[in-house]
Amino acid sequence: MELFVQRLFDGLSNGAIYAAVAVALVLIFKATTLINFAQGELAMFGTFFAYIFAVQAGFMDVFGDGYIRIWVAALIAMIFAAILGAVLERTLIRPFDPEDHLPVVLITLGLFLIINAVAGVIWNYEPRILPNLFPNDRFFEFFENEDNPVGARLWYDSLGVIIALGVMLIILFLILNRTKMGLAFRAVSSNTESARLVGVRTGRVLMFGWALAAAFGAFGGILVAPRLNLSPNMMAPVLIYAFAAAAIGGLDSLGGAAIGGILVGLIGSIVNGYLSDIEALEFLRATPLLIPVIALLAVLWFKPAGMFGTARVERV
Repeated sequence: MELFVQRLFDGLSNGAIYAAVAVALVLIFKATTLINFAQGELAMFGTFFAYIFAVQAGFMDVFGDGYIRIWVAALIAMIFAAILGAVLERTLIRPFDPEDHLPVVLITLGLFLIINAVAGVIWNYEPRILPNLFPNDRFFEFFENEDNPVGARLWYDSLGVIIALGVMLIILFLILNRTKMGLAFRAVSSNTESARLVGVRTGRVLMFGWALAAAFGAFGGILVAPRLNLSPNMMAPVLIYAFAAAAIGGLDSLGGAAIGGILVGLIGSIVNGYLSDIEALEFLRATPLLIPVIALLAVLWFKPAGMFGTARVERV
């Protein structure tokens, strides 16, 4: 039982990180019906901003070396990431016809390569250590007894990541439902042409969506960096899990993306913990990225719109 509970704790923690990046993907998809393939690299770039402020910036010494410093660095990094996302939308995405998807998709693929290369030139590919947002040396212990002195451990770090996801979703809900720009974003997501006809400035709204997605994606990168070590290639595997989470939950459902991320994290943890011990399935341990891909294919086969996505209706 303690092993199973430990797998659940690990899966929830990993799933919260996948969910954070998946929500950023869904934000762009809701507004443009396109997948932003550069989302992971934008998150990585934002994480490097956090590293600069948390580790290298001398003026941050006023906050000491504790958790306040890394939290302030994370907030500043999210602002810089939002500005970068807004600039990219204004300069590279907006000039193209939103109805013609191919050029925009190619631009996001190009941005994926360019941002990765620029990060490699600036910071090189040597792994760096980003301080953790939460304590990673303390834990709650369950099922501990004389026969089993080491039970299931819920680390403060894992609990903090899960709580952070919940807070992030609440903030996102308030932004989209209690602010004028958020309501405009929902209108554009529902019907771009109708929103334009009633006076909504769709260009600004899409810029806002890109900025919001970049900020929340950067937060996901800041959560995952202490686990993987910070490098330009850090987000590539996380993005695959996030793609699977977004598709499983529904590409136009923010809540679905969050639930999909949790499910992908739980599936990965349980499969790696149990099924990979079976001799015929040992390859899953060597190729863990197969797990989200298989889960994604299964969902697309039986429910292409995802669990909470809007099914496409075609009139003949």
